[in-house]
Amino acid sequence: MGILTRGKIAIFSIIIAMRMNVLVLDGVFDLGLSAVLDVFQTANELIGLSALPVPRFEVKITGVRKAVKTSQGLMVPLDPTGWRAPDCVVLPAIGFKMPGALESALARPDVQDAGASLRESARRGATMTAACIGTFVMAESGLLDHHKATTTWWLAPLFRKRYPRVLLDESNMIVKSGKIVTAGAALSHIDLALWLVRGVSPKLASLTAKYLIVDSRPYQSAYALTDHLLHSDPLVQRFESWARARLKHGFSLDEAAAAVGSSKRTLARRMQMVLGKSPLSYFQSLRVERAVHLLKTSSASVDEIAVRVGYTEGSILRVLLRRRLGLGIKEIRRSA
Repeated sequence: MGILTRGKIAIFSIIIAMRMNVLVLDGVFDLGLSAVLDVFQTANELIGLSALPVPRFEVKITGVRKAVKTSQGLMVPLDPTGWRAPDCVVLPAIGFKMPGALESALARPDVQDAGASLRESARRGATMTAACIGTFVMAESGLLDHHKATTTWWLAPLFRKRYPRVLLDESNMIVKSGKIVTAGAALSHIDLALWLVRGVSPKLASLTAKYLIVDSRPYQSAYALTDHLLHSDPLVQRFESWARARLKHGFSLDEAAAAVGSSKRTLARRMQMVLGKSPLSYFQSLRVERAVHLLKTSSASVDEIAVRVGYTEGSILRVLLRRRLGLGIKEIRRSA
């Protein structure tokens, strides 16, 4: 906010700090919390170093209990009040990576109390953000209902089952929907914090990322281990086995349904429920996965690899990889 007058009156500029509440629950994921705090601290240091005319980040670590321990057993000092009307709330992950333990944690009273706190901050107009498994806590509050959101990729089937009213897109690292921003797997805490810095100053965000040596990772899909997602449903497992043997030959829904012993409608419904994809879309994902593996582990040409995964020419594969992963052939091979 600025005040500008002309003539003999001096020019004044007022830069108001960004008020950030970082809401921490018992068992918070150490790396996630540290990543968020370190990004904001680095950004503040660079504001001073570079004399950028942008607001600083005033961060308060808040909670719904008097004391909080991280998942590694470290005590977290809490501000008992936090900002009463924060500009933004950041919810880091809690350190429960597997479905059973996570579902037990989500039933804790402090998670329910956190939901009330989140809803109150949203009512006051704050931008609401969560990363990794923190997205489950935010979904528990109901704030994600009817919004687009992402979560950590390996828990996407559980997320879809538990929160059917959320429009899940686990392939992306950052998803914005209205005043709600969600981020994917563990290191997406950095992506989320940088996204918030970018909202203040793209130049500051770029500078912060360079100081921290952070590369852009717009998609999670390049890192997802597909087999891990399939274990929750035998029908989807059977389809996956059939599909992997058919990549070179093409897709037929009729043949797929017959091979797995179900109707086409049942197969499509179960695929959507578990993976959030149609059978054809998942078939194409497997082609991408195989193509990326071959690009990283062989010297075969793009045209040769395209044929091996069922495409007539390399240009089609190039377009698919760019659309699905946001990466070109050279970038994929350099990352091997």
